[in-house]
Amino acid sequence: MLLKLMMALMPKKQMLKMFTIEFKSKRSIQSIIDDVEAACAEYGFALLHHYNYHEVVASKGFPIDRKVYIYEVCQAKLASMMLTSNPHFAPFMPCRIAVYEEGDATIISTQNMQMMIDLIQSQEQLHSEAIILFTALQNMMKKLQG
Repeated sequence: MLLKLMMALMPKKQMLKMFTIEFKSKRSIQSIIDDVEAACAEYGFALLHHYNYHEVVASKGFPIDRKVYIYEVCQAKLASMMLTSNPHFAPFMPCRIAVYEEGDATIISTQNMQMMIDLIQSQEQLHSEAIILFTALQNMMKKLQG
């Protein structure tokens, strides 16, 4: 019901911005993706997998006119804590970072986890760790932004 109300009252682009965090960069997409692995290590994330998504969809017969890279990153300690007490968070894991071209800029984006983090405020240690992770993820994205 809340979603229907939000959709009726809020422009779709504004709603999308509510659920995502974006950093716009003048750096080339290649220079950013070249730095992702080192940035993950620096900020304490394991790089689980990455997709050259423009190549994935092209291989299925649907080429697109921009490069899109998707990275799955994780901090195992927090993932374990979260899934132990809140298994319903599993669909939102692992954290994902998208890097894509938009005009003459490169966009680095992720889902805005703040609303999800707010749901676990009563679990003080988990809430604190989740805030630390989300802050580290955003700081890593800012570093990649340049």
